Amino acid sequence: MTKEECIELFSKDRFATEQTGVRIVEVGERYARCEMDVTDHHRNAMGNVMGGALFTLADLAFAAAANHDELKWVSVSSTINYLSPASSGTLNAEARCLKQGRRTCVYTIDIHDNQNNAIATITTTGTNTSKS
Repeated sequence: MTKEECIELFSKDRFATEQTGVRIVEVGERYARCEMDVTDHHRNAMGNVMGGALFTLADLAFAAAANHDELKWVSVSSTINYLSPASSGTLNAEARCLKQGRRTCVYTIDIHDNQNNAIATITTTGTNTSKS
């Protein structure tokens, strides 16, 4: 699917796109890059970006990368490691496939700020929901 088709499809994920402001910037075979501009809406009580906002950014990057050709993959588990706090600017999440089989896939999603500081790394396992 084209980048435009992917953006159209995932615009239906209104929590990520409308509430959190995640944008799909690039999508290709088993790869996607999404970004999110940090606003006060994303901050926790300490003034940093809330972990749930970071996870939402990573989750949409996984979805776009895994479903670049056909909508059939959903996540079944994710592990997130928070590396550094983020409090401003634009955050980028890059999802890359480590392994994709017939029934399962594993992706890593790395989140960086606009100074290229590592903010979080996520490993997501997905399952194929198609009947074939």
